[in-house]
Amino acid sequence: MTVLVRALRPGNTSDAEAFAAVRRACVPAMLATADSVLFDLAHAHPGSRYRQLAAEADGEIIGTAQVGIAHDSPEPGQGFANVYVLPGRRGLGAGSLILRTAEEYLAGEGAVTVFSWVLDDPANRAFAARRGYRASRSAHFLRLDLACGPLPPRQEPPAGVELRTGADFGDDPRALFDLDAETVADEPSDVAAEFTDYEHWLAETWNHPLVDRGLTSVAVVDGRPAAFTLARTDDAARYASGMTGTARAFRGRGLAKLAKNDSLHRARAAGYAEAFTGNDAGNEPMLAINKWFGYEICATEVRHVRSLG
Repeated sequence: MTVLVRALRPGNTSDAEAFAAVRRACVPAMLATADSVLFDLAHAHPGSRYRQLAAEADGEIIGTAQVGIAHDSPEPGQGFANVYVLPGRRGLGAGSLILRTAEEYLAGEGAVTVFSWVLDDPANRAFAARRGYRASRSAHFLRLDLACGPLPPRQEPPAGVELRTGADFGDDPRALFDLDAETVADEPSDVAAEFTDYEHWLAETWNHPLVDRGLTSVAVVDGRPAAFTLARTDDAARYASGMTGTARAFRGRGLAKLAKNDSLHRARAAGYAEAFTGNDAGNEPMLAINKWFGYEICATEVRHVRSLG
């Protein structure tokens, strides 16, 4: 069996459907559709040098990689390559070939370090270690049964707080960009991020096909968005929290919990059956909030890093 690696063809729906299917099979908690795969490629920031690679065996896409430069990090030269191979097609050399191709591409784009998320099981961690990657921080995927599991009762906003939806900010979401940028800057991570490009945020985040503005909830205090949960949904009745956070000046008041509870209740009413989210393993406050909602850890990834010499 011959395995080859190539770039995903822009605008090719069959490529995108196969790419999304690999992602869903390997990491079910990460929403992926053909539309979202095509959108990600078409709207990637030029500075990210983003590529989607496919490992193909006899015409079938059996592995994928998302590859690029962390353009929004204050530290230059940090690349990423997240590789997934269908569970039933491992051992054919697809993972090794796609990773090697990704590293060569990143080196040519000026990367000196490569970060890669690796599923936390012995085989995947051994694969990374054999290729010179060392383990760093970990992150959990969490799942909530929206169809049958209990949710905390809906809460009335405290005095001075109003709950609104993302759709209410559809024409002018600048305040949500500012809130997202502030919360992302405080997220625990190996690779720091700074959101400074509003126009790109509009293109890449706000207008993403998975973002559901109607199910996005925003807690507003004195006309200012103070906390939010960004909802993402797919066509398989699955809901995910793209980001949940609170502005620094309003933390400690339970506003993120208020916004997320509102969004989850409305997602259930809309017919969504599963809810997913992800947290850095060291983000204890958010893990505690999600445990309060009834989320349970369903998978863990460990970020690995390798110098390109």
